[in-house]
Amino acid sequence: MKKYKALDCILLIDDDHVTNFIHTKAIGRSQVQVHVQVAESAREGLDFITSASTAEDPAPRPGIILLDINMPGMDGWEFLEEYNKLPETSKAQIIIVMLTTSLNPDDEAKARGYNQVLRFMTKPLRPEMIDEIAAQFFEPLADNS
Repeated sequence: MKKYKALDCILLIDDDHVTNFIHTKAIGRSQVQVHVQVAESAREGLDFITSASTAEDPAPRPGIILLDINMPGMDGWEFLEEYNKLPETSKAQIIIVMLTTSLNPDDEAKARGYNQVLRFMTKPLRPEMIDEIAAQFFEPLADNS
């Protein structure tokens, strides 16, 4: 297991319980040692981000957000619009990955229009996907074995 600087938590934002279970297990099977926080709605995800940056006893701050596109209420695109409005201190060093079952090329093109979305990947999440994202965007800590 490897630890990375500024990667203490991965925030899964998806309304599907089974998908969250599978993705939590995939992250657990990756080589990345990290806390997994699940938000079953985009609003819950935004609340977690803002509370993690303001709480006296903060929850682990997400380094990666795995964001579903299609959710009831606020979808992934609406989440990104609201996320853009957050103070920079709440957004600092968070990597957003759109994780979807959509095969629509328009979705990937739209995701590329958001500066915060650094990857667009197709579900299901696999352990090697987490390893790749961590290695690409985060610095390994010196005490990794």
